[in-house]
Parts: sequence; C-alpha cells; structure tokens
Amino acid sequence: MLQSLRVCSRQTASRAFSRQAGAAASIEPTAPVRVRFAPSPTGMLHLGGLRTALFNYLLARRYGGEFILRIEDTDQARLVPGAAEGIVQMLEWAGLNFDEGPGKGPDKYFQSQRSDIYRKHAQELLDRGAAYRCFCSTSRLEALRTEQTAQGRAPAYDRHCAHLSSRQIDEKLRAGERHTVRMRAPSAEDSDSGRFYDIVHRAMDFRGPAGFDDAVLLKSDGQPTYHLANVVDDHLMRITHVLRGEEWLMSTPKHRALFTAFGWQAPQYAHLPLLMNPDGSKLSKRNDDGPVQRYIDDGYLPESLVNYTALLGWHPETPQELFTLRQLEQSFSLAGLSRSKSVVSRERLDWLNRQHLRAALADPDKSAGLIQQARAEVAAASGLETASVRPETVATALRLAGDRLTFTKDLYNAVPFMFGDPALDTTAAEQALILVPHEFHIPILDALEHALASEVSESWIGFAKSVAAAAQVPTKHVMMMLRFALTGERFGPKIPELLDALPVDSIKRRIRSAKTEIESR
Repeated sequence: MLQSLRVCSRQTASRAFSRQAGAAASIEPTAPVRVRFAPSPTGMLHLGGLRTALFNYLLARRYGGEFILRIEDTDQARLVPGAAEGIVQMLEWAGLNFDEGPGKGPDKYFQSQRSDIYRKHAQELLDRGAAYRCFCSTSRLEALRTEQTAQGRAPAYDRHCAHLSSRQIDEKLRAGERHTVRMRAPSAEDSDSGRFYDIVHRAMDFRGPAGFDDAVLLKSDGQPTYHLANVVDDHLMRITHVLRGEEWLMSTPKHRALFTAFGWQAPQYAHLPLLMNPDGSKLSKRNDDGPVQRYIDDGYLPESLVNYTALLGWHPETPQELFTLRQLEQSFSLAGLSRSKSVVSRERLDWLNRQHLRAALADPDKSAGLIQQARAEVAAASGLETASVRPETVATALRLAGDRLTFTKDLYNAVPFMFGDPALDTTAAEQALILVPHEFHIPILDALEHALASEVSESWIGFAKSVAAAAQVPTKHVMMMLRFALTGERFGPKIPELLDALPVDSIKRRIRSAKTEIESR
C-alpha cells in the first residue's frame, strides 16, 4: 500500500520525464502487440470486464498481434464454479475470439496451474535480496494495523522480519513456522517505479515520502498473490501493453518495482476509467446493468452491446456512432481513449440495438437465425403453437415493425395483428374509431368491401382515394377506418405497408368483422 500519494502533472515533472510524457503523440504501437484479458472467475462477467477485453482485443486486431485470455484464479476461496467457462462463452458470444487461452495455445492459462513457476520466481527474488520471508502471525499484523490506524497512519508492514539473519530464518523454517514472502519495496527516493507514463492518464507520479509497503508475494499456503503472478505472467507471456481498469492504477508502482527487481522490461500501461450509473455511483456486478448475462437475457444483440461498450471510454475520430466489430477493429486507437468516467445508459444502447437489428435483418447470413428466434418468441408470447407461426409471416412482421422494435422478443406485442385478427372491442381500438365521425363508419366499410370485391390494380394510396370518393368522405377517414379494422389500434405501420403485408383474404375478413362489430353496437 502506498504510504502517501502525490499525482503530478506533466508540467511539474522533470525534463526527462516530460520528454517521456511528450511521447503521447506516438503512443500508437509501431510493432505487433501482445495483450491479455485476465479476469478472476469470481462471478459473472461484468460490463467493465467486457470493455477491458474488447479494448485489448481491438488493439491486437488494429495493430497486428495476439489477444490472450488468462484466468487469474489464485484466490481459490472466492472462485465461483462455472465462472471461467462462463467468461469464455460470453467472449465467444461477443465475437472476441482469443488467440491464446484455455484450450488454445502452447502455455498454461489458468494461474492455478502455474504455482511452481511463481514459487521459482519468488525464490529468485529471495536470492537477489529483493524479497524476504515474513514469519509474523496474523494476530501481530492485526495489532500493528490497529495501532497504526489509531495513530492516524496508513496501515503498512513495519519490516519486522526484513532483517532476520540467515540462522534465524533457518531455525524458523526447520521449526515449520508458517511464513509469507514479501517484496523488499524500493526506497522513497526511487525515481522510476512510482513515476511512469500511463497511456490514458499521461504522466503519473506516485512517489511518497515513506515509499511503498512491502507487499506479500507468496501467501503462507505457497500460492502467489495477484502482484507476483501478474508480473511474472506478463513477462513470460511477452505482454507489450496492459489495458485494465483504473482500480489497478495505484498498484502499478509495485508491479513496475517487481519488473525492475527481476531485471525485466515493463509493458506499457493504460488504465481505463470506471463505468458509472446515471446517479453517479460506481457500476458493479450487483447492479442490474452490471452483468453481461443480464444484457443477453434482455435480448440485446452481440453487435449492439459490443458497439455500445466500445463507446464507453473510447472516442472515434469521426462522429460515427454505429460500428460493426470489423469497423471497430479498423478504427480503434489508443489516442481515442478517454480519461473521463463513462455513464451507462440503456437509452443509447436501445437505439444501437434497433439499428443493428435492422441491419441484421437485411443480412441473409443473419436474418434466418433471427427469424427463427423471433418465431419461438412469438409462439411463447401469443400461446400459439410454434408450427402455426409461419417464418414468412415473422419475416414480414419484423420488416413492418421497423425502428419501433428494440428486441425480437417484443415482436408479438409490437404487431400482434400480424398473427391473428385484432380485437375490436378494446380501448386501443376505440381510440382509433373515435377519430372518424360515426356517420362515416358504415359507408366507408361498405365502400371498402365493394372495392375489394374485384382485384385491386392501382396503388394502395390510389385505392384509398377511390374509396374516399365513392363514400364521399376525406381520404384520412378511410385510412383510419382501415387502421381500425386491420390492427385494432390508433398507431402503427403505414397503411400502404400494412396492406402490402396482409393477405387480401385477411383484409376482406377483417373489414367484414369491423362492420359486424360496429353494427352490433
């Protein structure tokens, strides 16, 4: 833990560091990159996690390189069964195909499978004097923390075990005393680890007068902490860029110190701002808008959620808002990453889903699957047998619903009249009927019935005008009576489109039913 924190602007940094910060103009990679998404399988994938995975994926695709999925499951107590598999499935659903990861690649990608590697590297730090064994009991550490807090000091280890002699250490080891391995943190005068350039936040200075805390690297059960496993894996997997949430920003000095202790080159870092709820609170897994599975269950298309997620903290160079994954791969840049927190809004996501749904329905490769999905959803919503819901009718209904449809699951409620004759004794139907003077109702329906007795050879607009002339009423009243008879609603698709969508026999039957309904009143 940092004892004290000071964030300096680029203007107050040293000349050498300012030159490093000035590299912002050239932050885009000039060589193939290797990036990783490293979630902990402690629950369902969160929207923030999807964004982290997406930005890493896009960086790899934009500049050539590999996108690696690494499962950081060293905290066995918090593991949720099936969470790792769920993460893989959701990345596949989103189209974010990793190049290396579980079941794919030459390495082990679960950290729980790499314990020997971490212990070997912890021993290397011990041999270099960059780490030491700590035999302090839990009760001593708790008492130390309580004392420091009471004194108004930030809790930090007091290096009680840092100066044990080799003889003392050997005696404790022979006695079987439980111990951890701690890093020997750099001094307060260190000018490298706490001072670095972040691609998003620019020049950072986390140096404090007391230096860093001596973080635990190996726990008493021999398992690594996040700090050690993260650094070792990033090096061995040749990671060039680390894009992760800004909650890890304050841990970066420790990670850089470990890279230095091993004599390794640290990757470039980009810490992504938090996602926020509209009320200003932090979006979390417990929020309704947190888990990715919630969006899947609500009916959002993967193209829509990916498009939306990309715009949470990344600004394209143009005003374009609608992106396919391929377009994002071609447009993404590190320079477009924002330092501002992003607010999660369903309103914007709904708009994107409507656009992507319309595009998908126009794509033969995607429309067939959507039609079958909507067919099952119509059957479930209407109580009809799936076999009685014709795919052709569903396709026509989807086209007719147009931009008014956000999700395919809402198709039946949006255009129920496409799957059966409408009820004409409802409030919605009455709201349509009252817009036409009562004395015009039967004359219009008679004229419609007469006109449909023979084949309609003109456009539907021309047909409506001819009926209006025959009934001696305004054309708008003919249109509203058609809407009443055909849909039982005041609002809906354009009448010519509706007449094109419905079979003529259905139109005739509905007009007769409307006439019967009115005559019975």
